[in-house]
Amino acid sequence: MSKSKSRPALSGMISRFLDHKRTLGHRYLHEAWVLQMLQRHVEQSGSRDLNAKCFESWLASLKDHHANTRRKWYQIVRHFCVYRQRSEPGCFLPSVEGAAKRQPYVTPIILEPDQIGRMLGIASKLQKTSSSPLRAPALRLALVLLYTCGLRSGELRRLTMGDIEEQGTVLHIRESKFHKSRLVPLSSSVTHELQAYLRKRRKGFAADPSTPLLCNCQDGYLHAYSPVGLRHAMRGLFDAAGVRDEQGRRPRVHDLRHSFAVQALIRWYRNGADVQSCLPKLAIYMGHVSIESSAHYLHWVPTLQRLASHRFEQRFGHLVEGGAQ
Repeated sequence: MSKSKSRPALSGMISRFLDHKRTLGHRYLHEAWVLQMLQRHVEQSGSRDLNAKCFESWLASLKDHHANTRRKWYQIVRHFCVYRQRSEPGCFLPSVEGAAKRQPYVTPIILEPDQIGRMLGIASKLQKTSSSPLRAPALRLALVLLYTCGLRSGELRRLTMGDIEEQGTVLHIRESKFHKSRLVPLSSSVTHELQAYLRKRRKGFAADPSTPLLCNCQDGYLHAYSPVGLRHAMRGLFDAAGVRDEQGRRPRVHDLRHSFAVQALIRWYRNGADVQSCLPKLAIYMGHVSIESSAHYLHWVPTLQRLASHRFEQRFGHLVEGGAQ
């Protein structure tokens, strides 16, 4: 038997690697998705195993992704190959220097309410397909939850029917980033959106607690949206609504989380709230371990500048003008 045929199958080695990491306490959900994507590429290329040529073609297929994303995925695969090499010294191992160079993080695009309104109108009119019979209501709800609750896209995709609590007024986010779980209360308008979606979902689709909230239907089974599937769907809404910044850039799905945080700040200023004392509430709602983490999402947009300047003028303008204290 040849050396290549005597090696364990790539899928088996990936399973062993993931099992090993999970026994150490790691969730490795994203890593599993990346490695399974690589495995499919190897199989579709006709290769028996991962090799330099196949790996290079996989990297080439990722050219449309941000350099930091490509760098992270490269490192995930290399980490797996290092683990594999311990039992298979002759297996392929990507070089340390081959990963994409780290790039500055992209400046997020803060979406305005009128832009979201256009996207909601378009989402409501989407045609259903055989694989996505709930396409319109599912994407409408996805947009509502991302923008009004500041959910991470992974948190949204992992929501199940069992995560809806208190008659649809609360979402239970389970073991998200840093293994933190939290309860996310919904406003009355968002609760109304959720209930409207649930009425449509319960017609002809399993409502078991373990089934995904936002789902597609393949081979008669319900499946949650994949990271690529959700990103592609939201990009379609951005494009159809003509949502771009001044440089013509399209927002990312994660920009909706940034927009949620900025819009919360704007509401507090408009309502006369003590913004500083509200920041810990924002951190808890967004699932952050500290206010410093939430500060990453707070951007100095023109609307916020005007509101903050107006509040400063009301409280301290007389001091600047030399008036009586």
